[in-house]
Amino acid sequence: MPKRLKDNINNSYIEAANALTSKKARRRIVAYVESYDDIYFWRTVLTEFENDKRFFEVMLPSRINLTRGKKSVLMNFLEGAPLGRDMIACVDADYDYLLQGRTAQSRKVLDSPYVFHTYVYAIENYQCYAPSLHNVCVSVTLNDHRLFDFRAYFQAFSEALFPLFVWSVMLYRNGNYNKFSISDFNRIADPGGFNVQNPAPSIANVKRKVNTKVNDLQRQFPDAKEEYLATKESIKALGVTAQTTYLYIQGHHLFDTVVSPIMSKVCNLLRQERQNEIYYAMAHKTQKRNEMTCYENSLQDIKAMLKKNSGYMTSEPFRRVQEDIRSYLDSDS
Repeated sequence: MPKRLKDNINNSYIEAANALTSKKARRRIVAYVESYDDIYFWRTVLTEFENDKRFFEVMLPSRINLTRGKKSVLMNFLEGAPLGRDMIACVDADYDYLLQGRTAQSRKVLDSPYVFHTYVYAIENYQCYAPSLHNVCVSVTLNDHRLFDFRAYFQAFSEALFPLFVWSVMLYRNGNYNKFSISDFNRIADPGGFNVQNPAPSIANVKRKVNTKVNDLQRQFPDAKEEYLATKESIKALGVTAQTTYLYIQGHHLFDTVVSPIMSKVCNLLRQERQNEIYYAMAHKTQKRNEMTCYENSLQDIKAMLKKNSGYMTSEPFRRVQEDIRSYLDSDS
């Protein structure tokens, strides 16, 4: 059976099943997502909207051939138009939100009332939401000492990247992304040798690399000033600010190359601090050993705790995701 026909049958089946159930039964809404990690994130998003009338089932696009990813979600469930009242797609925004319909995929993501996106680049950007990172450190180390100012650092990191980020979006919008790809951007958006006690040199390093590349792009595109300024104002209107650029760069790069290494260094210091407190405490040797064992057994993995971080729920982009879901439910009620 052709896959498109099969997908349409699946959606029709869900609608028919909902129609046949008792009026007192809860309506089932299937939400297709890109990957296993996305299941937990979108479950967190959608739980708020469940009640005695409806519930969501979050799943990957195929349980048979194990296909995953954004293209799989969009191709499988948009081309045949099977999405609808009881079947939705939930995807990372990537650059599709910022491209504002310049590509076919961007139009699919933005125009369908049954496709929901993150606004920030990906779920990893939410997991790395700067105001929440101290709490993640506490969950990892059980030490509440505010050793490092994550908000200030990622504001400075964002401000350093913003001029180049505008270039990146502009070149993706006008089709010149081969001149400066997201991978090229990521190599520049790497702080390098980060030091917890003195983080300024890592920001200075990013600024230096950004300035070098901006000068290079200005030489390649000498007539791009007006387009650059228009792009800058456009993305600001979409919610991107110089202080929050980190939320809109590639999520895996931010998570793996920027935030995780910084968190590792901060958490190592917090662990050492707590261990020193135990070591130098006025207590019997056996008691100290037991306390140290108890503490070390309570420590958590940084990446695992980041993936479970939900401190982003107070952020403005996340509130926009919630509003989109709420509007969809209100319109179909």
